[in-house]
Amino acid sequence: MANSITDVKGIKVGSMEDLKALTGCTVVLAGREGAVCGVDVRGSSPGTRETDLLSPVNAIEKIHAVVLSGGSAFGLDAACGVMDFLEEKGIGYPVGPTVVPIVPAAILFDLEVGDYRVRPDRRMGYLACKNAGREVREGNVGAGAGATVGKIRGYEYCTKSGLGSWSATLNSGLTVGAVVAVNALGDVVDPYSGQVIAGVRDDEGRGFLRTAEVWKNTDGVLQYRKGTNTTIGVIACNAKLSKSQAAKVAQMAHDGLARVINPVHTTYDGDTIFVLATGEMIADVNVVGCLAQEVLAESVIRAVYSAETVQGYKSCRD
Repeated sequence: MANSITDVKGIKVGSMEDLKALTGCTVVLAGREGAVCGVDVRGSSPGTRETDLLSPVNAIEKIHAVVLSGGSAFGLDAACGVMDFLEEKGIGYPVGPTVVPIVPAAILFDLEVGDYRVRPDRRMGYLACKNAGREVREGNVGAGAGATVGKIRGYEYCTKSGLGSWSATLNSGLTVGAVVAVNALGDVVDPYSGQVIAGVRDDEGRGFLRTAEVWKNTDGVLQYRKGTNTTIGVIACNAKLSKSQAAKVAQMAHDGLARVINPVHTTYDGDTIFVLATGEMIADVNVVGCLAQEVLAESVIRAVYSAETVQGYKSCRD
């Protein structure tokens, strides 16, 4: 077992990043046959691609990959490189002379760290696919390369975050895994102790304040640009789900974010979760949803603990 989303048979993950520019992308490949996909967007400032296609009332049943990317809306270009890679492999819906891969995507804002002129592009998306395998690198990699949390006082007092992944398997054989890039406005908290483990730092930079308390002390008026935060992730499972059931699991999975990020789903965040179902076995959608909450929450914790201090952005370990 890889103890990551790739414990779901057929799922591969690849990342590519530029650590000088502090940006990158992560691709989740769903295999030649693809997977049923649902999505749920809870943040009010999302940047996405192909999410309308995932509605249960629309025709396409399966997708072939999901892209998580930095670079704000510019980073959606990485999905084109993923399409190029899949087309070369003959993976996609046949349309006569070629195939059309279906590649939903979501982005996070990292333009204010590193070099804003460098964004994940077509080439980076393609290279992320070439890197794909069972190993899921965590921390300052892929879509997590420029991720930070706790930015209510600005980047001077934020904490470096990153990419994290985890999985769970029941005796029945049901496996659910997650991969997430954590770029939240709020703090990441230990769900057992309630203590902040990554977030907005105090004036000395040695301890954490609480974003919600800082916000309250502004009399509720926050001078902050919308759309500069987002937690984006992918859940995968080997259950047989319909698109509507996959969307339900995505809804339930967001409660995993609520366990460990506070505040979450604000108008300043674009929180988006995709769910892939490979259809290997019958499972109760509620059980899948409960496991999705657990593995997503753990993936968030791993994202901040795996992150490393870079270019003056301190990690929680420092």
